[in-house]
Order: sequence, then C-alpha cells, then structure tokens
Amino acid sequence: MTDLRHRFTADSVGRALDLVGERWSLLILRESFFGVRRYGEFARNLSIPRPTLSARLKTLAEAGVLARVEEVPDRPEYHLTQAGRDLFGAVVTLMQWGDKHLAGPDGPPILLRHNDCGEIAETYVACGHCGGAITTDKVTPEPGPAFR
Repeated sequence: MTDLRHRFTADSVGRALDLVGERWSLLILRESFFGVRRYGEFARNLSIPRPTLSARLKTLAEAGVLARVEEVPDRPEYHLTQAGRDLFGAVVTLMQWGDKHLAGPDGPPILLRHNDCGEIAETYVACGHCGGAITTDKVTPEPGPAFR
C-alpha cells in the first residue's frame, strides 16, 4: 500500500473539520438547511450564546459557506452558498448515524421525507460513476493531485 502518512498534514477531512467540525457550526448549518436565515432565529432556535453565534456566522460567511445578505438595512440574512448546500449530505449522514446509534427509545426526532418518491429518506454514500455503495471495504486510498 502507498505510504499516505502525509494525510495528517494535508488532509481534506482535517481542513473541513477546522471550518465546520465544531458543534455550533454544524447546528447553524442544520438550521440553515431547514430555512432559518436571521440572526435572531438562530439564537432562539439554538439557545446559542450571542458572541458564539456572531463568531460562527462570521467564520462561515468568510469561508463562503454562508452569504450575508442585507436586503433590509440592519436586518441581515444568512443564505447557504453552493459550498454550504454541498454540506447537506454530510449533515444528513451524521444525523442519520445519530438516529441509528444514539436515538432514545421513542426514535429519531426528525425524519426526512423524500419529495420524489414520498418515502422516508434512507441515504447512503454512492459512487457517482456506477451508483454502487461506497463503504470502507469498497474503496482504496491512493495519492491525489496534491500528493507530496
């Protein structure tokens, strides 16, 4: 197997976690996916300390995950960018893992109904080329273009 020790210093997972791997950032994203746009709504829904919310919104906006939009003066909204929308699958996968392994006896608190088929969504990671499931035993890491 190729030596991939460099992955600890040039790791996309690590870089992503540096940006969104903190509890409040992921919860802000979750709220954004479900339509929350305004500072006060985030604060109310999450019971997040306001300085923490301000810092996380600023970081997510500076990174291009959220866009700060001020259509009404002094009433900014935070809209998901394409980079933010691209995180939906990761957040849903994390949510469904929590539903499977950490939910209480009453089951999951939120279900996602798939609009196309009307069923409760059951997601999985699939190959964009063949549609096959991506699991730990069906992939092999190899050097990419940024390999050093």
